[in-house]
Amino acid sequence: MSLTPDRPRARTTSIPGGRARGPASVLVAGAGLAATQTVAALRESGFTGRVTVLGAEGVAPYDRPPLSKHLLDHVSPAWLADEVGTDITSLADEVHLERPARGLAVTPDDVTVRTDAGDVTADALVVATGAHAVLPPAWTGARTLHTWADAQALRAALRPGDRLVVVGAGWIGAEVAGVAARAGVQVTVVEAATAPLAGALGTRVGALTVPWYDEAGVRLVVGHHVAAVDARGVRLSDGAHLPADVVLAAVGARPATAWLGDALPREADGALRVDEGFTVLGAPGRHVRAVGDVTLRRSRRHGWVPGGHWDGALRDPAELVADLLEPGDVPSPGRGDRAPYVFSTQLGHDLTLFGQPSPAHDVVLRGDPAAGDGWTALWYRPGGDALTAVLTVDRPRDVGAARRLFTSPALPELARPLAADPARPLRP
Repeated sequence: MSLTPDRPRARTTSIPGGRARGPASVLVAGAGLAATQTVAALRESGFTGRVTVLGAEGVAPYDRPPLSKHLLDHVSPAWLADEVGTDITSLADEVHLERPARGLAVTPDDVTVRTDAGDVTADALVVATGAHAVLPPAWTGARTLHTWADAQALRAALRPGDRLVVVGAGWIGAEVAGVAARAGVQVTVVEAATAPLAGALGTRVGALTVPWYDEAGVRLVVGHHVAAVDARGVRLSDGAHLPADVVLAAVGARPATAWLGDALPREADGALRVDEGFTVLGAPGRHVRAVGDVTLRRSRRHGWVPGGHWDGALRDPAELVADLLEPGDVPSPGRGDRAPYVFSTQLGHDLTLFGQPSPAHDVVLRGDPAAGDGWTALWYRPGGDALTAVLTVDRPRDVGAARRLFTSPALPELARPLAADPARPLRP
């Protein structure tokens, strides 16, 4: 799908007063939330140059969280034009929703993206191609859930009484399990770690979610690897077989950057390291930027922060554009340093996570998880009161306080006895 608004081609861009400002043309590779917000930020900043968008799915930009949270009750996409009020077809000069990027050439002055329909050259590039779901090659009978097409296929395949095996008890796996179980699907969740969400929260905190599965009518199998997936179900490494009508692989996602080849330096998982202004480190010039799921962002507060955070895709493009349109400026250490933020509704519980937990950090619990009235977990660097992350579970009064804690340039300091007392406000 190609949509080209009737916008005059601009050769230069400027700000009031006539001072030259930034590139004359910007190419945005990707058509998700981060790409949409980049286009919006360019126009809101007064950029009058040419903007081209290259998408891959053939549909207008949509919001991804409802794909799992509302798998069975959202029969049409949550269009970003409605959700965030940004219609890229009216803001960009060219929008090609079914023309994925296939390769990249970068010079100190411009960029050229290769596509099946020919090359596209611009002064600056924003890589916002998102992520793709991980699917082991041998799991030929499994489905994934990352795109609207995935959601359509999974929704059509599930009927009340069907047997669904979800491989992976992370954010997506737990959300789908709860939604499907409420619809009368027989759900089994298999997790290789010894607790759900262990990769994100660590084993101690992840284990606190185990009772939720039984309460929701979901069978949970932990500490078992999947040996094979076939038309009959899932075979575990110990030889046990889990019969299934549908198998969902929810074992993570990786940055969708294979199309870059060797044009830009990439991490082992495909991520692009970026600075505080979202410039790709190692690229020949500051005219190559990246935002959203593809990034590994430098943070003064948290060190290196991986992409994949919805809030970052929503808000970080404004920081990227502000820096891009001021060539030669060095981004300040605090610029763009948004704390990682995850929200999830799973198995009847509301979770919010701010910051970046680490298995090497100490955990302080606020409230009693067994009491059923909400609780909060806090991660601390060993030997002090430096707070690195906060997870709230069914405790909305702690959400705003946790967000405020991570607005300063450095990690917040919060006395552990104060944090552990659920009757006291969550603030220094």
